[in-house]
Amino acid sequence: MMDYWLESSRVVLPEGVRRAALRILDGRISEVLPAAPPGVSVTQLGTRVLSPGVVDCHVHINEPGRTEWEGFETATRAAAAGGVTTLVDMPLNSLPVTTTRDALQQKLAACAGQCFVDVGFWGGVVPGNAAELPGLAEGGVLGCKAFLVHSGIDEFPNASEADLLSAMPVLRDHGLPLLAHAELEPHAGSEANAVSLGDPRTYRSFLESRPKAWEEAAIALLIRLCRQTRCPVHIVHLSAASCLGMLRDAKDEGLPITAETCPHYLCLEAEQIKDGATEYKCAPPIREHENREALWQGLLEGVIDFVITDHSPCTPGLKQRGQGNFHEAWGGIASLQLGLSTLWTEARRRGASLEDLARWLSAAPARFAGLGRDKGQLRAGLAADLVIWDPDEKYRVESARLFFRHKLSPYLGREVYGRVHQTLLAGQVAYDGGGHPSGPVGQLLLHRNSCRTGHRAGAA
Repeated sequence: MMDYWLESSRVVLPEGVRRAALRILDGRISEVLPAAPPGVSVTQLGTRVLSPGVVDCHVHINEPGRTEWEGFETATRAAAAGGVTTLVDMPLNSLPVTTTRDALQQKLAACAGQCFVDVGFWGGVVPGNAAELPGLAEGGVLGCKAFLVHSGIDEFPNASEADLLSAMPVLRDHGLPLLAHAELEPHAGSEANAVSLGDPRTYRSFLESRPKAWEEAAIALLIRLCRQTRCPVHIVHLSAASCLGMLRDAKDEGLPITAETCPHYLCLEAEQIKDGATEYKCAPPIREHENREALWQGLLEGVIDFVITDHSPCTPGLKQRGQGNFHEAWGGIASLQLGLSTLWTEARRRGASLEDLARWLSAAPARFAGLGRDKGQLRAGLAADLVIWDPDEKYRVESARLFFRHKLSPYLGREVYGRVHQTLLAGQVAYDGGGHPSGPVGQLLLHRNSCRTGHRAGAA
């Protein structure tokens, strides 16, 4: 039986950062004390931070069907190396997309024996699949995602207002949230014709093809539908700071609505993106400096609930690196391993604390995904999912140290703070600073509605 103590002068507890000792017993945090009891063997971490493992609940793993883009093995190795102990897989861009119970079963089979961290799953809402949603709930998805604009792949078409009105009461009655890609295109096909806006190699031409008005229209619709159905609604990867007022008002009204944003919206800005640098393309787009600063204010105020990576990789050819065509390149940022460091690098400049970081990356996303009873905080009784890292250590992002499949990322060559030295999953060493000594010990996290056996039920 696993039984050991860890002690650090900087332990990120729910009540603040302080010196503390944690007893790890059989994969869980058994005790949290100001110091380890006399006579016990204890691993002293010095000033390295001991904080809850990161919960990244927005990751595109793409297996089965597009494993050449990314797969469960490479994605979860990268996650562990970045301090992530739990991730939730998006219902696209795998084949089949996770919009039916059968497709979910195929995904569960595909990831068997490959996960180096714990993995949960979102289902999908597409036109005509409202009758499939109870089966997805019973299969164990933690919620379901819809696009209000073309998803980028034809297998996952965008949902109309009528589709959402059919799906949202079903999700509500099964205790699941609707996650929404909140862009609403006023005239179909405008991005396809965006070349008319200017040179497709310039980032400005792409940015103008997906204006903030798309997000504003989509979020206004989602707030209205949330009010009408009382289905919990979650805005994924918020990009336009102009939407913060609407979200603040909806929260003040008491509507069950939440929002996330991503490190690339908080750390990068449109003015920095060079012609042809398609590794920066994502949807919604990275916006200007002023927008970035307003997003930070929304995060610090709590209007934005948490931060996730939205790791959405593809093969280098799909990124159009040779042509540098922003309109034709696949949109998605590869960053799964880098969320903790990139966010902390900017957060520390703004006076944010280690407690803030743990709330944004661990406690709040765990709670949103229904995993808060077991994950997201360092408290007695919870899983011993921990990250040991140095927030003062600077390093340069190098492709040789990245574990996700394709080493194409806008963060390559950047200096960031916060090196992860060790990641513990249920008390086992998932990452030791160089490799993954415990192997694929991650488990599948299925909602309590699941009737499956043989997998750990993770959701409240």
